Amino acid sequence: MPPQSPHSLPDDLYSADAVRQIDRFVIDELGVDGFELMQGAARAAFRRLMGRWPDISPLLVLCGAGNNGGDGYLVAANAHRHGLEVHCIAVAPTEKLAGDARKAWQKALSDGVVVRELGDLDESELAGLFDQASLIVDAMLGTGVSGAPGGVFADLIRRTNDVPTPVLAVDLPSGLNATTGAAAGEVVRADLTVTFIGLKAGLFTGQGAAVCGEIVFDALGTGDAIEGSGQAPLAWLRFLDRIGSWLPARPANAHKGRFGHVLVIAGERGFGGAGLMAAEAASRSGAGLVTLATRPEHVSAALARCPSVMAHGIIHGSELGPMLEAASVVVCGPGIGTGSWGQQMLQQVLASEKPRVLDADALNLMAARVAVLSDRQILTPHPGEAARLLGCSVAEVENDRVSAAKKLQSTFGGTVLLKGAGTVIARGGETVDIVGGGNPGMATGGMGDVLAGVIGALAGQLDDMSRAATLGACAHLEAANLASRDKGYMGMIPADVIDALPSVFRPIEFPVPDLQEY
Repeated sequence: MPPQSPHSLPDDLYSADAVRQIDRFVIDELGVDGFELMQGAARAAFRRLMGRWPDISPLLVLCGAGNNGGDGYLVAANAHRHGLEVHCIAVAPTEKLAGDARKAWQKALSDGVVVRELGDLDESELAGLFDQASLIVDAMLGTGVSGAPGGVFADLIRRTNDVPTPVLAVDLPSGLNATTGAAAGEVVRADLTVTFIGLKAGLFTGQGAAVCGEIVFDALGTGDAIEGSGQAPLAWLRFLDRIGSWLPARPANAHKGRFGHVLVIAGERGFGGAGLMAAEAASRSGAGLVTLATRPEHVSAALARCPSVMAHGIIHGSELGPMLEAASVVVCGPGIGTGSWGQQMLQQVLASEKPRVLDADALNLMAARVAVLSDRQILTPHPGEAARLLGCSVAEVENDRVSAAKKLQSTFGGTVLLKGAGTVIARGGETVDIVGGGNPGMATGGMGDVLAGVIGALAGQLDDMSRAATLGACAHLEAANLASRDKGYMGMIPADVIDALPSVFRPIEFPVPDLQEY
């Protein structure tokens, strides 16, 4: 069975509580038997297991106390019926099992699965089971767990992560918060996660983006029940190929004045590259005109690198007036510093009331002043900048990235793009965007400057700034993915992403007629 493309996943992402309510609706209101649903989940997980690792044996299946554990017992039963060697450990005592989880345990026993109680295993026996396993099935902790795993669960999660054995997580990796994507303690690092009923938001942001591996979704035939359950999505999962239609087609008589004039204000002494990268990224993302206002020392380098950018050396903020007047959107912050030069730049931008993208040091300066509300701004903080803006710790931001983005948006208005694995975009309202995918090669200085330039260019082409933020984040990620295929993760630099931008935008551009046809 080939890997499932993440682009085939549903758009709607739900909180853990919403998925439980949908599950409850299916059972109580639609009359679907809960044990039948559990069996369907186990079959779906086992199909994916066999598709990814055909004939792998022996399996080590770790089962908790709730319905997640019940799924595990039934996966073990499926594997045993197919002739695979199965070692099944009851992490929670089987005497405490109830409801469908108990039925699943009994079904596994009746099918011939040998279930061993964790408490009956000595250290050498337990270590031997982990060492012998060719695949570990994690069915210990489900969506109902929000805190740090403790006791035997924490120990088994550590053991799972310490062996070089592939892991299939049933519904979600144990220790991961299905709503927030946070991990308060130990969390299983899975190679494949098979999830059911409703797609959980926490699988795609924060730690979820790092520990789920390939994500496969199966609605178990309940897809039509979501609307009837009354549960609204917490987020929408976004990919570039799904939202490329947001970028308007370019007519044959297009001219540069129709696609925005981006003013990039960036580059204090020692940080000239930040402004240059943002300006060049804007040029590569379809901006009609790009002006760079930077320290005079950086103008020659800017012209040499990207002569299409109109570079101006600026000493004092009062010199920005004509450039701000001409601009349709302003990108301010990359490398401006927090000294007097940067303060002057930001002050002029805020006073102009032009549509703006505020990044990097502009956000650090804003954290030290009274919040400036505006519906015509996009803030692009990383978790550290978000923490300074909110007056909290980075850990608090990462513990609930969706809530942090929403709080920033309610404080500053406009659109907030919280960077990091599983970028979150909040625009007001209950539902946010989460950008699917992640790329470790993006963890290097200057990537945020490129993103700011891309968003600035798209803000000049779209009437909707929030759409510009989401489209820009998706395009930036796709460009980084494309660049990494050529350069690898460790050697990739922001310039590689800039170079990849035209190839990323090409598939969603208005097609140019082939003149040979005429």
